[in-house]
Amino acid sequence: MAAFTDRIAELKSLTDSNNVSGLVPILTSPKGWKNLPGYTQWLSERVALTGKKDTDATVSALNAFAFLAESCLLISEPYLCQYLPVMLQAAANKQIPVRNAAESAVTKITRLISAHSVRSIFGFLFAATEIEQNWQIRVLALKVLASFADHAPDQLGFALPQVVPEVTKSMSDTKPQVKEAAHAAMVAACDVIGNRDIEHMTEHIVRSITHPDETPELMHELAGVRFVQSVQSPALAMVVPLLLRGLRSRVTATRRQSAVIIDNMSKLVDDPMDAAPFLPVLLPALAEAADAMSDPEARGVAENATKQLRKLNDFCEKAKLVSKTAEDEKVQAAVAAKLPKDVLEMKVMINHVSSLCCSLMNLKKYGDEDWDEISKFLAMCGVQDKWTALRTECKEMMKEDPIPDDDDDQAEILCNCQFTLAYGTKILLHNTTMKLKRGHKYGLLGGNDSGKTTLMRAIANGSLEGFPDPSVVRTVFVEADILGELSHLSCIDYLMQDPRLSGLDRNEVLNVMATVGFTETGKAKPFHAVSTLSGGWRMKLALARAMLQKADILMLDEPTNHLDVINVAWVKSYIKSLVNVTAIMVSHDKTFLNECCTDILQIERLKLKMFHGNLDRFLELNPDAGHGFRGLKEAKLKFKFPQPGPIEGVKSRSKALMKMVHCDFTYPGNTVPTLFDISVQVSMASRVGCVGENGAGKSTMIKVLTGEVVPQTGDVYKHPNARVAYVAQHAFHHIEDHLSQTPNEYIRWRYSNGEDKESLVKVSMVLTEEETKLQKEPFEVLWKDSEGKQQKANKTVIELTGSRRESKSKEYEYECKFRGDSAEIYIPFKTLQRRGWGKAAQAVDARIAQRSGQYIRTLSSANVEAHLRDCGLEPEFATHYRMSALSGGQKVKVVIAAAMWMQPHIVILDEPTNYLDRESLGALAKAIEDFEGGVVIISHNNEFVSTLCPEEWVMDAGHLTTRGEVGWMNRQDDKISDAPVITTMTDALGNTSEVKAQKKTLSKREEKAMIKALKKKIADGDELTEDEDEFALANNLY
Repeated sequence: MAAFTDRIAELKSLTDSNNVSGLVPILTSPKGWKNLPGYTQWLSERVALTGKKDTDATVSALNAFAFLAESCLLISEPYLCQYLPVMLQAAANKQIPVRNAAESAVTKITRLISAHSVRSIFGFLFAATEIEQNWQIRVLALKVLASFADHAPDQLGFALPQVVPEVTKSMSDTKPQVKEAAHAAMVAACDVIGNRDIEHMTEHIVRSITHPDETPELMHELAGVRFVQSVQSPALAMVVPLLLRGLRSRVTATRRQSAVIIDNMSKLVDDPMDAAPFLPVLLPALAEAADAMSDPEARGVAENATKQLRKLNDFCEKAKLVSKTAEDEKVQAAVAAKLPKDVLEMKVMINHVSSLCCSLMNLKKYGDEDWDEISKFLAMCGVQDKWTALRTECKEMMKEDPIPDDDDDQAEILCNCQFTLAYGTKILLHNTTMKLKRGHKYGLLGGNDSGKTTLMRAIANGSLEGFPDPSVVRTVFVEADILGELSHLSCIDYLMQDPRLSGLDRNEVLNVMATVGFTETGKAKPFHAVSTLSGGWRMKLALARAMLQKADILMLDEPTNHLDVINVAWVKSYIKSLVNVTAIMVSHDKTFLNECCTDILQIERLKLKMFHGNLDRFLELNPDAGHGFRGLKEAKLKFKFPQPGPIEGVKSRSKALMKMVHCDFTYPGNTVPTLFDISVQVSMASRVGCVGENGAGKSTMIKVLTGEVVPQTGDVYKHPNARVAYVAQHAFHHIEDHLSQTPNEYIRWRYSNGEDKESLVKVSMVLTEEETKLQKEPFEVLWKDSEGKQQKANKTVIELTGSRRESKSKEYEYECKFRGDSAEIYIPFKTLQRRGWGKAAQAVDARIAQRSGQYIRTLSSANVEAHLRDCGLEPEFATHYRMSALSGGQKVKVVIAAAMWMQPHIVILDEPTNYLDRESLGALAKAIEDFEGGVVIISHNNEFVSTLCPEEWVMDAGHLTTRGEVGWMNRQDDKISDAPVITTMTDALGNTSEVKAQKKTLSKREEKAMIKALKKKIADGDELTEDEDEFALANNLY
């Protein structure tokens, strides 16, 4: 190994002669970087010179510092950071060349150094902004801080709690240059807060610092923000000073609004440690404001906010006991232990590398790319292989202390790991511990989007940090969804194609399937296609697959979804029988969790917390967590569905809009019908709950009613002007081809041409061979020519134009085009139906009905976002997340919102309770209760059905029995004519036009009087109005 040679004299000489390019060979030679301590100290002494005669020496030293940053950054970076203060001071030198060189050097160095080096120079910059410093120094330091928004945004964001107060001091400075630089630095700091909820207000927040009189108006605006995104330290650093000003205001309304904002934001602080720097000042100020308020209502608001903030403070105190921050001394010791002896005296180098490590640790960055600079530093010192060990040691330092386990159970520990879990850029769990024991049954609780399903998927696919290898602990995630490309397979073949079951005997698989009910004589047969299975039987098939894999840990996401009472009891019994198998279960079924769970795992504020006992025991210990299991009507969350409005030709809400009459249906390949002689009807007054065992035919009946499938016998009718929303049992099939779109984009695509693209893709709308043949045949057509004379001829229809009118007999006629003829003639529906064009006419009906539901609002991004919010999906997820990133509950909300966009008259929901948590379920129940259209619900959730539906359709093995009150709602004088009439419509471009009002139907006496009056006007040569002219033509008065 080459020995170190002292060449500082040469370096000084090259600097004096302005030959800085000669520095590189010396410093980059073996051990040449060891000249840097002495050389950079000499440079700093020259930069500190202030005499006029020293100008050239000072400028050359500053230029040398800048050259080191450009040409030898890796080896010189520790010393460039060390001597930054002296370069900042040179910015106030009386000599202009020195000031220019200082500004150039400081700007170049802070732009080129590693983003993680920024941590070590914040203190120097803060000192340089103090009021006693020369204004040029302050301006330069503020400019550097502003530049970090582009160069080191993560590091600036982490330091914002310190940066904001320091910059604020300069924002009211008397020197305009300082004031301007401070404003620019604060605006740049706002750019890194990363919170979409308030990013549009950052300019106003910054301005309010120097314009306190604007605080009340800003507080009013901020109090109206619906916070959705997790609130982290950078956002708090920006908003807390504003909140403190609001709390100290003399105006009660402003103090009240501050309390509202604190209450809202504190609920969205996932990591309590993010709030730690602010609670010591915010909590006393809030409590003092609450005590000082004389208005009882405002004081109550402030007291509630205080209670919420104290709760956050309690979490913070608990988190402090186990959480870790990077400690410089410990990291310095770890770095020093990795370095050779001849480097240990270079304290500046050790401290700099330690600071880099601390920055990486604080930002939780442990990737190879992130630690590349550390690797290069250690390589320079001759210990390149030590960087991975250093990274591991640093990572261990940040692991939280485990919470003592009071469980004396001696069961085998399957897993005891600490991990961080994220989905995309969102942190779901941070530095949390999970301990699982054999045979225990864990209920996994957490709010929407907290990461319950993501955690189970990570365990199942082996991507969870620290979890045992699959060869040691076998895990199975039970999913009931059938893969589309395999839906043609029989149930047995569907299981056999699973690679995890490839070594099993076919008979063994059939025997296990039989234990869950798949037999040749049962309702579900092993050799029938999986596509014919109801939701309940799909879940049982998934459980059979899990049983065959002989898992150590079984994970079930809503295992009681789709299941009737009998099968729920079977699942409970099965889970409780698993003596040597551990289960992790997500469920909103309170009874299920009470009967099956031995422990509860709760996801709260980025931590996984363990509680021994079932759900009731957990709720005793955590009464505030009970909101997710309260009664449906106690839910605080609210959904709002758009009201259906009037329907042309229907005066009573109890008039049937949909009917099935004596319908039978058999699935292809089956010999026994699924439905026998079914007759039902639905009106806008209907509130129907459809119940029955799994496989009884509930979903099939609804598919027939909505036209998804066609019955072999019987008739199905839908009023031509009725809009029907149908949310299928396997709701995700509605969106599975659009997962790369956001919910907002999906709805705008689906209704982009004024009609629901998905409603037209139905089996009942596909032409049969007989209909196709009939369409090609000519038939006799009757019409009146321009002179009013009756004409007839054989013509062949080639298409329907999409126009429709009502005849004198109150039946619809459709405008048709004919082969070889330019004439467009209206043909009655019954005639078109006989000639194979009935489905085309129904498609025209559907388009007209759907477009009439679009009149009230524009299909704009803002309107769709507001609609999605009304259906329970916050704007953050509605407009900024792709559907592939949404949870199951959020996807269901998207599907419901998409179906409700057209303001349907009838809503049919097949198992809407699946995937929705208790709060969302209560909100859905309230929205349905307030909805003025008809509702049909298929559900195994007895509470949900009994709360909403006085009428029940009970399906049993394909046979229907009705019970309860039919058409109970508003029967007395439920005239739809009383509903508000739409007088204007707005198209997709925002253009507004008048909507022609529906003409009043005349009585016989009124009709005779009208004819007499019009005949006289025609005879006298008087001009007729448009309506009079139309009436005269219809009655042959010309």
